[in-house]
Amino acid sequence: MIRKFRKFTKLSSREQALFVEAYYMLGVMRAAILKVSFKRLTRSLKLQAEKGELEPLTEEQKQTALEIGRAIKRAAAYTPWESACLAQSLTAQRMLQKRSIPGVFYLGATKDSERPETIKAHAWSQCGDQIITGGGKEDFAVLSVFGWEKK
Repeated sequence: MIRKFRKFTKLSSREQALFVEAYYMLGVMRAAILKVSFKRLTRSLKLQAEKGELEPLTEEQKQTALEIGRAIKRAAAYTPWESACLAQSLTAQRMLQKRSIPGVFYLGATKDSERPETIKAHAWSQCGDQIITGGGKEDFAVLSVFGWEKK
């Protein structure tokens, strides 16, 4: 436990703030996933027919988006609850939209290679040409694309 605290204190104040925000939002999103319908969770987003053109980001926006992605990944490793790809993508969407950084998140599926009768799902976030959360998307067919705009 002390080792984890030392790791946290070695982060910059910006990284610490993003970690705390990501940790909190992961909890909120996990609770929402369990208690609220998916339609209601995504009502502030616009469903896109296809990937479409992603807005190019400024260098500052790109850097902030990557920092948010790292904070979410770091925080997800320490939550006592499940912080899987959907919770991470929804957290990224909220944190990025709060900072007026546009992007999309994808929902995909593929057949499970170990159990062919089942399907595996995955969610990932993208801003510009950068994957923010949920790497390993190559094996998944895109089912839905949700975008958000600057606030």
